[in-house]
Amino acid sequence: MTEKSHTLRSLGICLGASTVSAVQVEAVGSRSTRHQRPDAPARITGHSVVAHGGNPQKAILSILDTVELSAFDRIAATGRKFRDFVEMTSISEPEATEHAYRYCKPAGIDCPAIVTVGGETFMVYVLDRSGQISNVITGNKCASGTGEFFLQQLRRMNVSLEEAATWNAIEDPYAVSGRCSVFCKSDCTHATNKGIPKSKVTAGLCRMMADKVLELLKKVQRRHIMIVGGTTRNKMMVDYLSQHIPGLVVPEQAPYFEALGAALWALDHPTRPLPETGRLFKSDVSSFERLPPLHEFESAVTFKTLRKVAAHAGDTCIIGLDVGSTTTKAVLMRSADDAVLASVYLRTNGDPVGASRRCYEAILAEVEQSVPASKLSIEGLGVCGSGRQIAGLHALTE
Repeated sequence: MTEKSHTLRSLGICLGASTVSAVQVEAVGSRSTRHQRPDAPARITGHSVVAHGGNPQKAILSILDTVELSAFDRIAATGRKFRDFVEMTSISEPEATEHAYRYCKPAGIDCPAIVTVGGETFMVYVLDRSGQISNVITGNKCASGTGEFFLQQLRRMNVSLEEAATWNAIEDPYAVSGRCSVFCKSDCTHATNKGIPKSKVTAGLCRMMADKVLELLKKVQRRHIMIVGGTTRNKMMVDYLSQHIPGLVVPEQAPYFEALGAALWALDHPTRPLPETGRLFKSDVSSFERLPPLHEFESAVTFKTLRKVAAHAGDTCIIGLDVGSTTTKAVLMRSADDAVLASVYLRTNGDPVGASRRCYEAILAEVEQSVPASKLSIEGLGVCGSGRQIAGLHALTE
């Protein structure tokens, strides 16, 4: 008696350096062999990508809470950093990449390489004529060209990824260093402090990231290169790459590419059942050395604070302003006894002049709870930090 086929469903999970992605796939298969049939190609039925913020366990659980696990015949995981931390069948990222490539590659085109641009690492998988990985090319470990570093710099400038995606590639982007994350951050900070438009600074970051990819591809034929990973959402970087790589392939599945590969692999391979949620994570595996909790050392710390006092009519005061790349701080002190009368701490958001103004406004509002500001005399302003020059010049013109 011929056994009937049924729909085979699999779930692939990729535990990346900054995100956890999951893909649901289904295909018609045999109940006994559960192998994908050539005449019934796999179909993606759902996908999700969650930024884990350093807590991949929480991200995995949030994804698993949204699906009915009993509906899947197989579940497999991949990921360079965290796949060995979970009690589930897992495969290497190169293996997942090969499976996803066969699914995503355009008809009639053989890509010589796949560039994976993630939150922590950029690398190139060189492919042979059969679509299998023949070589892996990686760059240095500096964070300056990675997706997570790019997002950090956008946050410093108070620019969202969605806003940056609306900007087109600029012919003369502001040049930033790509050889060191510290230098690159300083370049971005100094640029915004000088009033360089945020769009030009962002364009400089994207051009630098594109150049890092092109450097990895210097020994690969630059045609029909496939690029995958979460950083493909950086439209400006992709636009710069398109100018140098004819036929650049950016598949729709790029943000969850490796998770798709894990799901496709699971269609053809048995996987072990998932344990209960409480036993899903291995307790004896860690990528970091474990140290005692900080609360055990509270007795060794001395907390020092400056008491604030109320301002009085006739007080002579000075203002201290620290305009940093990330935050701006200010204090109002009475000259006679160095007493702190008011203080403020806020984000710079890539606008040192605007941040300085907000500090002055906050100081004014706090002082006027005690005495009208007109009753005080300000005899000096001291400025420090990366934005000190433009903030100081602004103060002189006010």
